[in-house]
Amino acid sequence: MTATAPSTDTPQSAAAPSPFPPIADYAFLSNCHTGALVAPDGAIDWLCVPRFDAPSAFGSLLDREAGFFRLGPFGINHPSERAYVPGTNVLVTTWKTPNGWIVVRDALTMGPTTDEDTITPHTRPPADDDAEHILVRTVECLEGNVEIELVCEPAFDYGRVEAKWALVDGGRHAADANGAGQTIRLQSDLPLGIEGNRVRGRHVLAAGERAYCSLSWAEGLAGVDDADDASERIAATVRFWRSWLGRARIPDHRFREPVQRSALTIKGLTYMPTGATVAALTTSLPETPGGERNWDYRYTWMRDTTFTLQALHWLNLDWEADEFMQFVADAEATEDGSLQIMYGIDGRRQLTETTRDELTGYAGARPVRIGNGAFDQRQNDVFGAVLDSILLHTRRAERLPSRLWPIVETQAECAMKVWRNPDQGIWEARGEPRHYVSSKLMCWVALDRAAKLAQLRGNSERESEWRAVAGEIREDVLAHGLTEGGVLRQHYDSDSLDASTLLAAGFEFLDADDERLRNTVLAIADELTENGFVLRYRTDETDDGLSGKEGTFLICSFWLVSALAVIGEMQRARDLMERLLRIASPLGLYAEEFDADTGRHLGNFPQAFSHLALIEAAARIMLPELTERY
Repeated sequence: MTATAPSTDTPQSAAAPSPFPPIADYAFLSNCHTGALVAPDGAIDWLCVPRFDAPSAFGSLLDREAGFFRLGPFGINHPSERAYVPGTNVLVTTWKTPNGWIVVRDALTMGPTTDEDTITPHTRPPADDDAEHILVRTVECLEGNVEIELVCEPAFDYGRVEAKWALVDGGRHAADANGAGQTIRLQSDLPLGIEGNRVRGRHVLAAGERAYCSLSWAEGLAGVDDADDASERIAATVRFWRSWLGRARIPDHRFREPVQRSALTIKGLTYMPTGATVAALTTSLPETPGGERNWDYRYTWMRDTTFTLQALHWLNLDWEADEFMQFVADAEATEDGSLQIMYGIDGRRQLTETTRDELTGYAGARPVRIGNGAFDQRQNDVFGAVLDSILLHTRRAERLPSRLWPIVETQAECAMKVWRNPDQGIWEARGEPRHYVSSKLMCWVALDRAAKLAQLRGNSERESEWRAVAGEIREDVLAHGLTEGGVLRQHYDSDSLDASTLLAAGFEFLDADDERLRNTVLAIADELTENGFVLRYRTDETDDGLSGKEGTFLICSFWLVSALAVIGEMQRARDLMERLLRIASPLGLYAEEFDADTGRHLGNFPQAFSHLALIEAAARIMLPELTERY
């Protein structure tokens, strides 16, 4: 019998058999300078050193030959349990083997700040604790005896450059890997051997015995002394995360744990040296299985500012909010005085996009992109995001720093100049510019918030000018941005729905009891969903310059929770929130999208925007419920 080849016309399923683990099965580690993804089999499949946007040293996430680092039981790939140490980004994996039980602990370690960081220099004042620039892994045998295997196979520059290994001082417990101008040091109490482009160690652990390994890119390649030192560094990292989380205000509520995990994730995606927050840890995890909707998200989007500030201030994490606000204040404007839609985590403006065509991509999704070609797009929503964040920050601090007022003036002026022009919209469509309703709405936010800031500053002339333009924008949107049924449309030339119009609720563009807001929210809930989860838009109705269908967007589903709460549909909001919490990854994390047909996560991971929207949605439900108690 001849096997029939699968049809090339059938879209690839997110659940298709693949050597790549499901996106949601990865664990996230962070030291607030870079992050790692740990696969269920104990392999680190993604790590860029020394910072989030550096080339990967371990990149098996995007090509199974692009480097990995595994510590675990020999021949066993499926653990019994994986969990974070509560209140931390430290991973604990428990394994059962035919002969015993072991537990592995993984951390990108944090420790007291002592000297100036020369690896990733700070532009913000150093904190009391900072990254050690070391990945530490320990293993302990709980019962019986277990064969342990360590395999470290880096492939530098996104898999382009094989590692050249050399044992340190002729011994068997430290080895340096060189490539692409970079050196990392592996240390372990397991005896190490070089096998071509990898180092391997094997040992049988008996009950009560421990072992460790560490990978360092620190100054002088400083590492770990022994197993006791390794355990203490992990313990210090646990103390760091718990101490940080202890400063957050999270009420006693059934949503407490997902809010805590979201807070830890957002902090973990923060680049401590500048205060910037990356949109996600990864690049090119597909929004469409096997497709081309693959983007590099290791940058800071200005539109995230307001959502980040909302979440941080609500959690009482004012220090982090101020750090992020200072990054915004430092951002270099373009020639016309506007801020770009995104910046590098060091504030750089040029994020030229290239592709790595030699990589297979995650489960065949190509191309793999480095950089993001949308950095110089015209997106008129950026002005509103920045000014809303400044107003949030000013109200919290009860003062407007003098270095922020020029930003208020320039962004308000830019919004006044461009609000009548078409743009690419909040979703960075690569098709023709359009008069997107959400962009007009955010220009209204820009002028409305600028007027309020001028009032706080006592500048009545500016206040009147900006308030008048805000009124013009609002009238224009209500004249041209509504369908005959009174629903906010995607853009002025289409009656299609777009989830970004849900922002009209959160930014108070329309009153909570306005029938047009209610119509819009319910239309999106009923007509722009798959299995109850929200799409950004329907790809067959939108010229976004790309082919293929995409999954439902998690941020949009959380936005819908918030919007339903705003219009008084509290039970629908609770129902959707509960469904969203049930589809979190096994470790409580969210990617960008959710494939409602297969239950798989899609897109870059973990996604800051999804977790920020979760916090806001939770707050919309928690606060009324908590208020009713008293």
